[in-house]
Amino acid sequence: MQALRLYGAGDIRLVEVAVPEITEGEILLKTDAAAVCGTDIRMWQNGYKGVDSEHPLTLGHEFSGTIVQVGSKVPFYRVGMKVAMQPNIGCGICDQCVSGNFHLCKDYRAFGINMDGAFAEYIKIPAQAVTRGNLMLLPEGISPEEAAVVEPLSCAFNGFSKCFVKPGEKALVVGAGPIGMCHAMLLHMAGAKVLVNDVQAKRLDYCKERFSFIDTYCGSDLAGFVKKWTQGKGLDIAIAACPVPAVQAALPALMNYGGRVNFFGGIPADREPVAIDTNLIHYKELYLTGSTRSSIVQYRRTMEFVKEGLLDVEALITDRYQLEDALQAFENAKEARGIKHVICFS
Repeated sequence: MQALRLYGAGDIRLVEVAVPEITEGEILLKTDAAAVCGTDIRMWQNGYKGVDSEHPLTLGHEFSGTIVQVGSKVPFYRVGMKVAMQPNIGCGICDQCVSGNFHLCKDYRAFGINMDGAFAEYIKIPAQAVTRGNLMLLPEGISPEEAAVVEPLSCAFNGFSKCFVKPGEKALVVGAGPIGMCHAMLLHMAGAKVLVNDVQAKRLDYCKERFSFIDTYCGSDLAGFVKKWTQGKGLDIAIAACPVPAVQAALPALMNYGGRVNFFGGIPADREPVAIDTNLIHYKELYLTGSTRSSIVQYRRTMEFVKEGLLDVEALITDRYQLEDALQAFENAKEARGIKHVICFS
């Protein structure tokens, strides 16, 4: 089969590899769709620990597929079922796993991160993922491409759930990339008025065309615009959907009393720490939160939102490719062309 593999920083190749063999507790999926994530781009550009020419890694952790082979001891799942995948597999023993937070397990494994992922024609699903609920049947009416995009949407939902959004509140999302637009959709669903800020005016215009409910701002006086936009009260919600220290540092000053701030994107190690005025947190009684990945429960809940028509993930998908064009998909994602790039296998 063909697989897109990382061999080191700046080195991804579409190569021929053997179709995975499964054991009695495992499942073999034929990949139907796999979406390109910002994490994939960073791994391609910067490399990743443990990955080199002798130890390549198949990328891809946002995916859906069709079951083509089932181990003899696999419960419930059968050949022909179409499924979607929450990609984080915990140890199943630690306190985080026992509480349902497999994504916070210190020994977690994830497809396309530290085990072979979905930019391949077939992918093996380990027994732990089968029995711990990572797989879910694809609901009727959801396409394979939409199902692949539910994974990043569920990560945004993790951050969203920590902000306790109420109808009518004023919310800012900084970063008009795929994650930023996931946050905007969730905030809008909850009844918030949404402002999206980005340094690229053309990107904001492009997003505005697809998501008419957002207001946008691109300029040098975000604080002044926010003051006017909120009638001087400040923001109730702010999401830093970009890995920029200056954005994180600036957000507390823009908040209303009792405002909630979510730091979604991680900051590169060479740009830490971030200086924040803690007096603003103290006197305005602000809540600063962080979020990473998503739990299985959050993933399934988000899929339900899509099934019920509450979120239009199709609007996120701007470009579709065949696997042989995956390198072009990566290049387009790196250059911020379009929003979400999806590899289709059928």
